[in-house]
Amino acid sequence: MRIPFTEFIKDNLVLFDGAIGTELYNKGVFINSCYDELNLTRPQLIQELHKAYVEAGADVIETNTFGANRPKLQKFGLEDKVYDINFKGASLAREVAGDEIYVAGSIGPLKERLEPWGPLSEEEAKAIFLEQARALIDGGVDLIILETFSDLHLIQQAILSIKENFDIPVIAQMTIGNDGNSLFGTRPEFFAAKMQQWGADVVGINCSVGPKPMLDALEKMNEVVNIPISIMPNAGTPVDVDGRNIYLASADYFAEYTRRFIQAGASVVGGCCGTNPSFIREMRKSIQSIQPRQQIAKEIKVVEEERRKPAIPTCKKSSFAEKICNHEFVTSVEIVPPRGANAELAIHQAIEMKAAGVDAINIPDGPRALSRMGASYLSLMIQEKANMEVILHYACRDRNLLGMVGDLLGAYAAGIKNILLITGDPPKMGTYPDATAVFDVDSIGLTNVVNYLNSGIDLGGNVIPHPTGFYTGVGVNPGAIDLDYEIRRFEWKVKAGAEYAITQPVFDNDIFFEFLKRIEQFRIPILAGVWPLVSVQNAEFMNNEVPGASVPEHIMKRMHATHSKEEARETGLEIARETIREIKSEIAGVQISMPFGNIKYPLEVLKEVL
Repeated sequence: MRIPFTEFIKDNLVLFDGAIGTELYNKGVFINSCYDELNLTRPQLIQELHKAYVEAGADVIETNTFGANRPKLQKFGLEDKVYDINFKGASLAREVAGDEIYVAGSIGPLKERLEPWGPLSEEEAKAIFLEQARALIDGGVDLIILETFSDLHLIQQAILSIKENFDIPVIAQMTIGNDGNSLFGTRPEFFAAKMQQWGADVVGINCSVGPKPMLDALEKMNEVVNIPISIMPNAGTPVDVDGRNIYLASADYFAEYTRRFIQAGASVVGGCCGTNPSFIREMRKSIQSIQPRQQIAKEIKVVEEERRKPAIPTCKKSSFAEKICNHEFVTSVEIVPPRGANAELAIHQAIEMKAAGVDAINIPDGPRALSRMGASYLSLMIQEKANMEVILHYACRDRNLLGMVGDLLGAYAAGIKNILLITGDPPKMGTYPDATAVFDVDSIGLTNVVNYLNSGIDLGGNVIPHPTGFYTGVGVNPGAIDLDYEIRRFEWKVKAGAEYAITQPVFDNDIFFEFLKRIEQFRIPILAGVWPLVSVQNAEFMNNEVPGASVPEHIMKRMHATHSKEEARETGLEIARETIREIKSEIAGVQISMPFGNIKYPLEVLKEVL
């Protein structure tokens, strides 16, 4: 008869089982299937795997529920079966475990990112974890294991959710890269100490890497905690062999590292991706005569919230920022990156704009699936060759979160000071119809990221030696169909650190003024987008096919009343100038678009203010 897990671990080295996912894949389960649903559809297969690990010598087997949370199950249309899948997963493992073996309820990270990087709130995350944990506990698990987390903030919500509602042991495991830090860059000694502080009974690491990087991280963790440590590596790094990921580390190699883990302070060991019952069998042989090293907790300097202070005052971040701070009316013009590798025309246009008195060039990040030059590269060329300040549009569409951080650090180091953060539209049908989007975070999350970088803190909470100093802008749509939602998002962007905003094209002044009234409590400098209408067809397109760019009826009538292309173009330019005259007193500046790449149009409009 088993004693409580917290008592068992005091006097014993604990051996967990190995991989479930890769073993199911090796047994022919299609990789795009919902592995968690197999608890309901193929229970015998799941129990056979549990039995193999018990026979190999595991003290603890994990439930097949790593991805059985509501957001991940929703992908398969199974969100209404959260309880059933988790309860069944726990029941299957409990039946195999009997009275001697422990069952750990497996809970993995969520699909969506948690604030401040993503839209998921702390309370929403807690509710999701609580729902899964309740079903696992009802199904008979002895403990909960939180595994393969990259975001320390997210695993905090998981730990707190379970500890605040249940009296059950919790193992909390982060995952690391080959550098020994979490995938967000958090040091192992930092996240181990934090997880103990939040109430975890065991802290550790699993997945992503093989034994060697985990041994190095274990040594650092052992210096700062006085609770058991768990280590569950992959079977090395997989290699592609005829389209299949094959893990090359052997069971003997794992057994040797098991001894090293225990000698370095681990009390709990097991395997993750690529391991199988033969690994657990060899690990059992290794630990039978080994005693764990005693843990001695030491203090560690932790990066606290109050250390995140802006390195550069807003008004000193760029010349553009200084002008806005001094209440100068600023002007910018949009230059779309060219197709192909020649930027001479764009540079020439920027030189003309500078000569005309324009303050900055906006470089948008186009969504169309075409071969266009990257916005950051064009920005750098214009700054260097035209000696013109730029505003780089940076979209969340094309990079994952870590890639964005690398881009932003590089852009600032290369001289980009002003940035406009946008979520970005999905790739439209162009010459590459199969182009895909990433959307790891949205513009609110990315604004938080930049705010951290500006404050000298990376995603993992570590101090970076040379902070960025971006003048951070965001987009906003005064004519959004769901204006309440748009305003809520705008408020979140301001709270995340936005310092100015550029709107989508303004055609209806009444709508624009109403928008300004509604954001008065969290107002930041607003640059109004202005699109010169250059033809009747252009006006119809903007009114009917550009979301949020509603063209009022009286303007459409004026455009339709013209009798020639020339008259339509002049009428459209005059409408743009009238718009600026009417809203100028309420805004910090304007951003003029360049329809069809024709420099004449913005220059004609800007005669009004230059």
